[in-house]
Amino acid sequence: MSVLLQVSDPHFGTERTPVVEALVVLATQLRPDLVVLSGDITQRARADQFGDARAMMDRLGAPLLALPGNHDIALFDLWSRFVRPYARYSAAFGADLAPVFASNDLMVLGVNTTRAWRHKDGEVSSEQIEAVAQRLSKATPEQLRVVVVHQPIDVVRAEDVPNRLHNHTAAQQAWAAAGADLVMGGHIHLPYVMPLPGLARPLWAVQAGTAVSSRVRRNVPNSVNVVRWTPATGCVVEQWDFSAVESAFVCALSTPMQPQRQ
Repeated sequence: MSVLLQVSDPHFGTERTPVVEALVVLATQLRPDLVVLSGDITQRARADQFGDARAMMDRLGAPLLALPGNHDIALFDLWSRFVRPYARYSAAFGADLAPVFASNDLMVLGVNTTRAWRHKDGEVSSEQIEAVAQRLSKATPEQLRVVVVHQPIDVVRAEDVPNRLHNHTAAQQAWAAAGADLVMGGHIHLPYVMPLPGLARPLWAVQAGTAVSSRVRRNVPNSVNVVRWTPATGCVVEQWDFSAVESAFVCALSTPMQPQRQ
């Protein structure tokens, strides 16, 4: 079995220390094959915030695939925003903005959906859609095929429609046809698993809440996602919520799915 831990929107600078420590404990227990960090790593793209985030991610003790979110580009420092938008992110997490992780059981493809000229909105270009589709087409039947973005590929609440990824329809269609199983995202601090309708083959949106930040939605606790995959038996996506009573992450919801293999 392969285990993937999705951590999203930690917003370092607003992190809650007890939740950070509980996440480290969870990772120690899970021993994931990969940690996916799907953006909004910091609150204001400061070097010290990136440094604190990097130190925490190193404590999780697993290979890391990270992507920037809109908060990881300087907001008020306009020179940095438009001339070197990813300099601070890259210093902490590397310059590759289209990272790839591949193992016998996993193919995970990162897509940078942030744009310096946009405040919050994200988009995926035609070139990015095609590049991901080409990589997906080379996956083996044993590999769970995961695409990681920051802004959601689709939403479940009308209030979140403005946050949906620009070019989401074209991305869904192309990536489903090329063999994707899951599209992971964050940004809106709302966890859910959503089957995407009307596509060439089954594809699910897997959204994560904020992992450790105080910037939680009303009545939505800190949470992370755990994906368990066995080619013979299929995939399970688990939502792990932070319990203040137990000072620990606990499994709140488990969603089984059977990716198509033909």
